[in-house]
This record gives sequence, structure tokens and C-alpha cells, in this order.
Amino acid sequence: MDNTSVVPLHQKEREATRRLRKRRFKSNLPLLIMFTPVVLYFVIFKYVPMGGLIIAFKDYNFYDGVLNSPWVGLHYFEQLFQDPRTLEIIRNTFVLSLLSIVFGFPVPIILAIMLNEVRNMMFKRTVQTIVYMPHFLSWVIIAMMIMTMFSLENGLINKFVELFFGEPYPFMYNNGSWIAVFISSGIWKDMGFNAIIFLAALTTIDPSLYEAASMDGASKGKQIFHITLPGIRSTIILLLILSMGRVMEVGFDQVYMLQNSNVNEIADVISTYIYRTGLQGAQFSLTTAMGMFESLVAFVLVVGANYIARKYNEGLW
Repeated sequence: MDNTSVVPLHQKEREATRRLRKRRFKSNLPLLIMFTPVVLYFVIFKYVPMGGLIIAFKDYNFYDGVLNSPWVGLHYFEQLFQDPRTLEIIRNTFVLSLLSIVFGFPVPIILAIMLNEVRNMMFKRTVQTIVYMPHFLSWVIIAMMIMTMFSLENGLINKFVELFFGEPYPFMYNNGSWIAVFISSGIWKDMGFNAIIFLAALTTIDPSLYEAASMDGASKGKQIFHITLPGIRSTIILLLILSMGRVMEVGFDQVYMLQNSNVNEIADVISTYIYRTGLQGAQFSLTTAMGMFESLVAFVLVVGANYIARKYNEGLW
């Protein structure tokens, strides 16, 4: 075959590809412009601050600054894990986060499925609005509501407890009941907002599958188990993998507003430790080491969860 006829053909293909890319870029330009603030946010507030992790390997002080402070290697990591209180803080963080995932993760799925089955649109929208509203409330407000309900002396719940059992119960001062209140309040606050993702995923399921299953005599329970849940399985696994990255992260606002000295044994977590030791105690290198450890554990958990998900062809990468 003559090479003179091949070269122009390749050139035409490259030109056609170039024109196609240019048209695609122009058509997607509005979306790229809208996406630019998101990229800038992550670059400025997520990736650039990662450079500050070198503080964990330095004896940081304000006078010398981040770059000129003396290197100390792994000194602060050794100091961190030689403190017996550190293991207790890590344990508390892990336990509270794991319980939040175990009990909190299925709730938005169940709520989304229940809302999806509602046919009265007025009732459905009313319920959606009611369960969405707590997400937009500050933890300060929610903590005040919880204290009002579970207060030992004047709490609404304890009024009924005292009426039926004779004496109030210290819900906020007992480790077990405090954990129950902590987990429940987190679920109540975020379940409506998190259900939006699953409601969106449910809209992608072909309605004809339900019609065929109904004609075959399948009950609602079987339809949910064999059609609905498999239809949103990829979304469930995706969000579960992302949740694993937050296993070592307990929200500071919620813990700080609900904790008290009687439950510090279980309520003291990494975020409160960093606030107390780093910001209030000015031990920036030590708390940076703790934050770096937290991030490394989260990274390992995400990679591990994704590895397991890939076995079922549902991985993120």
C-alpha cells in the first residue's frame, strides 16, 4: 500500500478529532465555568493547607514560622502514642463514628423508599419538608432542644419518666444513654437531607419492573428487596465508601455542644482534643500529628472499602 495515501488520511482523522474536541469544549464551556468555583474551593481550602502537615515534624512556633521552625522528626508522633489518653480518644472517635454509620446509614435509605411509595403528593411533600428542616438548624439550637427534653430536673422526657417510675433518669450524664442521644440526634438532623440522594437514585429505576413484578404476584416487600434495593445498590456502595472516610471524624459541633464532664470518658474525641490541646493549649505540632494520623486512617479505610467494592464491580476507581 502506498504511504502517500495513508498520511493524508491520518491527518484528516486528527483534524476531525481536533474539531470534535473543540466543539465539545465549546458546548461544555458553561458547565466548566460553573465548575470552576468548586475546583478553586478544593484547591485553596483543601489541597493548599496540606502543606501545613510539615508542622507535625517540626517544633513549630510563631516566631520562626512554618518553614524555619526546627525539625524534630517523629518526636510528636511518639509523644502522642505514649500518652494513654490518646488511645482512649481514638477509641471514642472510632466507636461513635462506627455506631453512627451502623445505625444512621440505613435510615435515609428506608426513609427514601417509604417516601417513594407514597402516592399522595401533598402528604409526601409535607413529610419531606418536615424531615428536611432539622438539617438547616445549627447544633447550638438542636443541643438546646435536647437539653430541654432530657434535662434531669425540668426535662420533658424526665417528667414522664418521673411520673411512671418515680424518679428522673440522668440521660445526659450516663455513658450509655448519652451515646444513644448522640447517635439519635445525628440521625434525626441529617436523615431527611441524606434521603435526597437516594430519592434521586430511585427515579432511575424502570417503573415497568414494578409492573411486571406486580403482575407476577410479588408483594411490596419482595419488590423492594428484589427491585428497589438492587436498583440503588451502586449509590448505596458509593456513599458507604465515602462514609468510611469519615470513620475517624466526629463532628466537633455536635460533640462539643452535647458533652459534659460526667461523660468525658466516652465523649472526648479527636476533634475536641485538637480544639482543647491545639487551639487552647497552643500545641500545634502535637495536634497536627493527631490530625495527620486521623487522615491516614481515613485514607486506608476508603482504599480498603473501595477494594472490597471492586470485587462486586462497584468500586470508585
